[in-house]
Amino acid sequence: MLVLTRKSNQSIMIGDDIEVSVLSIMGEKVRIGIQAPRDIPVFRKEVYLEIQQERAMGPASGEESFRDQVDTALRRLGDS
Repeated sequence: MLVLTRKSNQSIMIGDDIEVSVLSIMGEKVRIGIQAPRDIPVFRKEVYLEIQQERAMGPASGEESFRDQVDTALRRLGDS
């Protein structure tokens, strides 16, 4: 794991297309902004893990679209 130190209003680049910026720091909370091409999905880790779990279980009936999988995962997180 690469560990970097950044201050507010500073950024890091991932490849040529992804910029991660520190927007603000408030106590133990850090607000970050991620600028990435539309074709690169960006999720909070807990949402990503829910999506992966949904994919592993497979669609209940018929083929579920990726957007439907994301919506289902977000609803499950809201129920927790």
